[in-house]
Amino acid sequence: MVQIYRFAAVRPGQQYSEEIPSVPYDVVTVTEARECIEKKPLSFLRVSRSDAELPGVAPDDERVYQRAREVFDAMLADGEMQRDPDPGMYIYRATQNGEEFVGLVCCVATEDYENRRIRRHELTRYDKEEDRTRHIDTVGANTGLVFLLYRDPGEIFSYVRSLIEGVEPDGSTTAGPGVLHQVYRVTDEEVVSRLEDLFLAVPETYIADGHHRAKSAVNVAERRRDEGRFTEEAGRFMVVLFAHDRVRIHGYSRLVTDLGNYTLPGFIGALLRSGWDIRPYGEVGTTGYYIPPLTSTDTPTHVMHFYLERTWYEVSRPIADPADLVGSLDVSVLQKDILERMLGIADPRGDPRLHYMGGAKPLSELERLVDSGEYALAIAMQPVGVETVLAIADADGVMPPKSTWFEPKLLSGLVVHTID
Repeated sequence: MVQIYRFAAVRPGQQYSEEIPSVPYDVVTVTEARECIEKKPLSFLRVSRSDAELPGVAPDDERVYQRAREVFDAMLADGEMQRDPDPGMYIYRATQNGEEFVGLVCCVATEDYENRRIRRHELTRYDKEEDRTRHIDTVGANTGLVFLLYRDPGEIFSYVRSLIEGVEPDGSTTAGPGVLHQVYRVTDEEVVSRLEDLFLAVPETYIADGHHRAKSAVNVAERRRDEGRFTEEAGRFMVVLFAHDRVRIHGYSRLVTDLGNYTLPGFIGALLRSGWDIRPYGEVGTTGYYIPPLTSTDTPTHVMHFYLERTWYEVSRPIADPADLVGSLDVSVLQKDILERMLGIADPRGDPRLHYMGGAKPLSELERLVDSGEYALAIAMQPVGVETVLAIADADGVMPPKSTWFEPKLLSGLVVHTID
């Protein structure tokens, strides 16, 4: 049973709806955040990535978190951000490339994370947890959305979608070429009560994106309980709920700086000796982001695509144990058998030779990075099925880092939940 809660959000004033919302804090470097702020001085990155405004100050310095609070308070005082007068819920619609994604923004209880009614498939890192824990606690707000999936019993998505038909949004902003983000406020008592009732038929939800934000919210609730600062809102955190079959998953590409001691023929030979089938692929259509396999996948098969020295190769072999949910993932066997055993990249989170690129970027960007000499190898991965992600979470499994790239990518600053 999923209990959802209404809240009175802080949102950009109507005249600032194009200026404030920003990309999430964790998809930009401090330099990129600073460049974004220079272009849009009201960017919400001033709150979510406040170290961008404090050059020379360590990102975990207390002044960084205090700066975030000061900026957030100033935006409220100046009317750039405004608090809605009454609690409600919000519908988030993202439209990109002719595709529409519709989710429900509300709050959930931190205890649902602790008792596994909110399930996860990734480990969190302490340093990232601690950063967002301090940020949420100091600012007194969930400044970013946690992206949750639910299995729709049958009518939730259609009902949520019906609530915005023919309705003007309460907030709207564009991000990137042709990507539109809209928020619709829902306050009608009968409607909100029905939404609450509909989700009582949902047994659990699943984190698609925002594992660190969720765990950090739980940490803040625990810290405030221990210190006698607990509030009802501190025991809840802000999420957006999407039906699991109404989102898109891309593969997450890998980029490797060098082939270690291998030449190209030596690397291919080593792959062949390890049981991989390899064949040149030809043109991949570089404006796209997905490579259709040449290999038949009627039987369970690993398929990935390597780009080296201006040539794409399809690399495939049968899956040894399809019943092993995590071990049978392409990213698992890539990491263990190729990156670690052959190239010596044992730490997928921290090795400087290994970098990642979100699967929604065009394949031409992978080609450019290899052709420039910055990287020796690009690896384009096939997307993991959403049912596989949910099954791994149900089994308390842990997927390797950067296994999935979910869309839509949500903006920060369109909706904020305060906990003070």
